[in-house]
This record gives sequence, structure tokens and C-alpha cells, in this order.
Amino acid sequence: MGVVLSSRSQLPPGLWGVVTAVQANFYRVQLGGQPCPGESGLPPLLCTRRARLKKIGQQVMVGDWVEVVDPDWEGQRGAISAVHPRQTMLDRPAIANVDQILLVFALAEPGLDPWQLSRFLVKAESTGLDVGICLNKQDLVAPETVNRWQLRLQQWGYSPLVLSLHPPPQQTPLVAYLQGKTTVICGPSGVGKSSLINHLIPRAKLRTGAVSGRLGRGRHTTRHVELLELEPEGFLADTPGFNQPDLTLPPEELAFCFPEVRQYFQNHNLCQFSNCLHRDEPGCALGTTWDRYPFYVALLTELITIRDSPQRRQPGEVALKTKTKPMGTTHQEPLLEPKKHRRLSRRRQNQDLADHLDDLSRS
Repeated sequence: MGVVLSSRSQLPPGLWGVVTAVQANFYRVQLGGQPCPGESGLPPLLCTRRARLKKIGQQVMVGDWVEVVDPDWEGQRGAISAVHPRQTMLDRPAIANVDQILLVFALAEPGLDPWQLSRFLVKAESTGLDVGICLNKQDLVAPETVNRWQLRLQQWGYSPLVLSLHPPPQQTPLVAYLQGKTTVICGPSGVGKSSLINHLIPRAKLRTGAVSGRLGRGRHTTRHVELLELEPEGFLADTPGFNQPDLTLPPEELAFCFPEVRQYFQNHNLCQFSNCLHRDEPGCALGTTWDRYPFYVALLTELITIRDSPQRRQPGEVALKTKTKPMGTTHQEPLLEPKKHRRLSRRRQNQDLADHLDDLSRS
């Protein structure tokens, strides 16, 4: 099986491979480009990082294409001497050279929550990568439910892939969607990500977990990021599950993480003001009638709160808050610092007095 460079650029001469897993100070590298002496295949090597890379602060991540030197074919060991420039990089999960993100959600067990799905979608869209949706467990719901979700997601700007692993399908459009690319698979726990990867890559043998009957959600089974090779070419990145992905983008960029908003502004006039937050500003062209507007407002409020939080500000930076006047105009005012000296509670005062009297009695 060949390994392709998803960054679409050619590697320099040498023995190169992709980092498929990182543990402590060791890196598992799947080689590509040159056959091993006396071997027709390219077995993975367990590599260390050269001291020179450590001195210059060169980090090695899952997904990096690296040059391997001094290979020990018998012991399957080697050393990483260089890292090819990254085309893309994600911080959560920490992985490089990703082509696309596939969000996997279940239609049932656990039920599909539009708010949770929107939060995952916004986080995925903020990376600038292509984003796809896979709706799993089709066998647990009625066809009308599937059709309703397909139509709704199409209004959001997505064409979801719907499937069921019971019984396992012989072929799905998902296989063609993944071929030749490095794909990060994300989604809440319990939706069948590990089962889906086991179906696509049987040798992976990932551990799966049942959905909690009391909480209505799954238990985490993936503990670290790992790249898995997909036949005949491509990689899947299984990532640790998390139920509430964090959002760190500026509030002004939030609207463009919604494909339906991007599509709207391609076909209509822009808002009156370039810094419009599409909430209650005068002259806003977007309006409030689109399906995910309540989700947008909730996320916008969260991002503004994070931005104005004193813990997020740099030294000397003045935080601002937006005030809306009766006529609909807005302006910004400095956000007051929290009180540094608060009145002690009576209980605390009594405790301090008791401690003081106790100190006097001992002296």
C-alpha cells in the first residue's frame, strides 16, 4: 500500500514518512517513497527526534512528514532529522497536514442535538478546512426522520452522508469521500466513531463503548490522536471525544463560520456597517429569520463574554463593552475592573479575631 503526501507538494530526496502516533519521546513513522533493503513493503519505524531539532524548538506532531536517518531495518528503529513544512495545523486535536474534517453524529442513541451539532460545526469551520457530516445509526430511526434532518442540514449548507453499520454496508459514498486525503474524524462520544473506523479499517481494532442509559451519551474510548492508513491510500485521524469543543475565534468572525451566512452574502448586499455583528445593529442585511439564528446569538454572546473577560486581556489592554442606545445605535465603553478590595464577611472577621486571640494566649 502506498502512502501519499496530502500537502500536494513533492518531498526532497531522502527517506521520508508520516508520523502516525506520538508517545512520550517516541514517534511511529510510516515510511513512503523508498523501499527498505530486501523488503517489498514499508514497515513503520519507531523513531526518536534528533537533538538539533529539540534545540531549535522544532515540534514533531502527528501528521508531520519527516525525514528519517540511520534506519535500523532489523530493529525497526530510526531518527527524525527534519520536518517538512506543514500545510495545515490544528491545535485540538494536535495534528498537522489535515485536508478535511468529518463530523460523525448519531441520529439516535444518543439523539441528534442541533445545538451540539452547530457548536461542533462552528469549531470545525473556524479551522478553514473542508467540513463534512456523517449521520450514523440510520437503522434506529424512521425514514421520515432521516429526510427531515437531510433537508435541514442542506439549509445549513451541508450534504450529509447517512449510513448504518447494522448490517455493515458493502460500499458507502463515505469511502470515496475519504480516499486520498487525511481526514480528522470528530464528534461526541457514543455516536459510533470507533465502530465506523473499525468498519473502514478492520485492522484498527479500536475499542468501542456503549451509550450510558442514565446520561444518554457515550463514554470516551479514544485516548490519543492516531493516524490510521486507509486502503488504497489516505489517512484517518481518530481523535479523543469531547462533548463541548471550545471556541476561541473573534466575535466578528463567527458569522462566516456558518455556510448559510456565507452563501447569503454571496447573493445579497452586505450590511450597512463593516463591523456588523448581525444581532441588533441598524442596517443589518442578514436578519433574524434563518434557522440557526438563535444558536448564532448564543455563541456570539459567549465569545463576547470571553473577549471581555479580565483574565483574557493583555497587560495595559483596556476591555470594552458594547452598549445599545434607545434608537438602535451602539457604542463601546470601558469595562470597569472588578473590585480588588471587598468587605470581609462577618464569619471571616470572627474567625480572624479568634485566631488573633489564640495567638495572644500562646505568647
